[in-house]
Amino acid sequence: MDRRLIWFCVLLVPVLAWSAIGPHDRLTWFLEVVPVLIGVPIALAVQGRFPLSLLLLGLLWLHSVILIVGGHYTYARVPLGDWAMEWFGWTRNNYDKIGHFAQGFVPAILAREILLRTSPLGNRGEGKASRWLPFLCGSVCLAFSAFYELIEWWVAEASGAAADDFLGTQGYVWDTQSDMAWALGGAMAALVLLGRLHDRSMRKLRPGA
Repeated sequence: MDRRLIWFCVLLVPVLAWSAIGPHDRLTWFLEVVPVLIGVPIALAVQGRFPLSLLLLGLLWLHSVILIVGGHYTYARVPLGDWAMEWFGWTRNNYDKIGHFAQGFVPAILAREILLRTSPLGNRGEGKASRWLPFLCGSVCLAFSAFYELIEWWVAEASGAAADDFLGTQGYVWDTQSDMAWALGGAMAALVLLGRLHDRSMRKLRPGA
């Protein structure tokens, strides 16, 4: 196994194990960490024929930790969000906004890597093609965020009050819309701030990867 993957698992598995011990609500924990339980094995499975850049692997690890911590406490009860409420005088725990920002930030780099390596957009000499890249990455992230909100709605309909912790609206009527806005903002931030760094990280992959 790739040494990078070994470190990825070594650093992630203890966090996942900790979160599974005495979470605030077992159903909420499962709903929050299921993207990790699905996504990480997929990333590991394709690593042989489609190895991910080191930058993307690091971002995926960070995003997984954000989800895992939110699952353990539920997003409305994460201590970091409570501390921020005291520091800034907020009326709600905004840890969920960190999660939704990451929901755009990390998938934007994932979408960028896939498009650059598997589509004509990877021909950076084509100016017109490369100009479509930020738009397509942002669109993918916004679509994914909207789909996740639909999943939350379906879970709420199926589970009733038991889904309150999963929804985490905390009484904010525009929570769904603001979640998608944070995801879009995260995607744009990643594309602007990490584009060149991501290019360098991809160049370090083995030829033909």
